[in-house]
Amino acid sequence: MDLVSRFSFLPPEIATMILAMIPLTELQGSIPVALTVYQLDPLAAYFFSIIGNLIPAVIILWLLGPISGWLIKHSSWAESFFSWLFAHTRHRFTGKYERWGALGLILFVALPGPLTGVWTGSVAAFLFGIQKVKALLLIALGIMITGLIILLATLGVISFF
Repeated sequence: MDLVSRFSFLPPEIATMILAMIPLTELQGSIPVALTVYQLDPLAAYFFSIIGNLIPAVIILWLLGPISGWLIKHSSWAESFFSWLFAHTRHRFTGKYERWGALGLILFVALPGPLTGVWTGSVAAFLFGIQKVKALLLIALGIMITGLIILLATLGVISFF
């Protein structure tokens, strides 16, 4: 059963939000599916995808520190995982943040690509100690930009080829 079928029992708006929350789909999957499979109008597809994509950012920014700290204390597996995750994220984001500052976080979230987006951007904001509210606003701006790009590309207004 494919990922889209798993949510077919839900209202299309909720299914769109869930797809936007998943790290492998995020907006790159939720917006095209909302438009083509769920037949949502473009504004609804954009809105519910943005809201869904913001949810992981809120969770990561506010809960990653306490949860990772507790898990690291109680599990060697968690310690290994978070060490890898934090080192990997620092490596991917350090140059961008040092060079571009806040704009770097926006662009990191906004430019669709492998291992960029809300999940990695939120972890990076946490690791670099960016104030939570500021990070959330920067991430939200990045989400809105990438959402608009994907929406326009899905509608055929812009093309990359």
